Amino acid sequence: MHKYLITLLMLIFACQSQARDQIRIVGSSTVYPFASFVAEEFGSVSRYPTPIVESTGTGGGMKLFCSDNSMDSPDITNASRRIKIKELDLCHRNGVKNITEVMFGYDGIVIAQDKDNAEMPLSKLELLLAVAKKVPNKTNDGLIDNPYKYWNEINPKLPKREIKIYGPPVSSGTRDAFEEIVLQYQTEEMKVYRDAGLKGYRFIRTDGAFIPSGENDNLIVQKLTKDKMALGIFGYSFLAENSDSIKSVDIDSVTPTAANIANKSYPISRSLFFYIKNDHKETLPAMEEYVAMFMDEAIIGMDGLLTEIGLIPMDTDSIELNMTRVSENINVSQDELEKAAAAH
Repeated sequence: MHKYLITLLMLIFACQSQARDQIRIVGSSTVYPFASFVAEEFGSVSRYPTPIVESTGTGGGMKLFCSDNSMDSPDITNASRRIKIKELDLCHRNGVKNITEVMFGYDGIVIAQDKDNAEMPLSKLELLLAVAKKVPNKTNDGLIDNPYKYWNEINPKLPKREIKIYGPPVSSGTRDAFEEIVLQYQTEEMKVYRDAGLKGYRFIRTDGAFIPSGENDNLIVQKLTKDKMALGIFGYSFLAENSDSIKSVDIDSVTPTAANIANKSYPISRSLFFYIKNDHKETLPAMEEYVAMFMDEAIIGMDGLLTEIGLIPMDTDSIELNMTRVSENINVSQDELEKAAAAH
């Protein structure tokens, strides 16, 4: 009798798990405000409950999404960078093989400070020299542990301000994208790193100058209003939402505006994504309606609602291309990811 009850309870739990009608979404803190907005809209106008959206960071979201293919796992994961090949491999090893990649807009990674500070434009190279764990020595013929404590030690034209940067943790897609664009892409082209066998070097210093500050980018904004000489790193939408208290730092003489990010003239720009677990669609019909709402031009188009909270929109052709991927259940592949990496 006891064994019969246990079996019955397990069957009931399994049926409840399979029968859920609420979408589960995890992933990027940068994408979180956009996904939360759409989830609330979806819950208010559809026949389905409001999706659960969790801010776990891009890396954390990928681990949860790829953990297994059962209905106990997330249905969608948000990402402020593309899925990595090793993450796709993890998904495949765990039976998560039918995954569609959806790009829905652009974002800039901004460097910001308290609004009352003097302007402090930086070059991408100066930013690298401030944050990299190993940097060129004075004669540029070898690498040393980063010795820089103040900005004027990097460039005498910069102020004597302590190098103190609040940024995302290693689980963050923003951190990944920042390391890739600011460190990796530059060190690939620098002879001193190639000669040291460190082409594509992307390690951030750990001596206290760069301070990982969690997945909630609003916390970094708050720190800048208290620690007024520090800089912070986060997505453009958080700058747009907090322009009354913080301002951006120009990079390579370009201000991070919506227009400059969209046309890629701002040098630390990136695309935003979410990934769909297609095998869940049959059991969870709400997924198709949620994705259709998210990708509607009224939401992500040039005058879409998400542009009001900082999304940089794609053109109509790009939206239609990504909706074709959704409607045809096109799976993201390793070949596709390798080609994208080679084309940077």
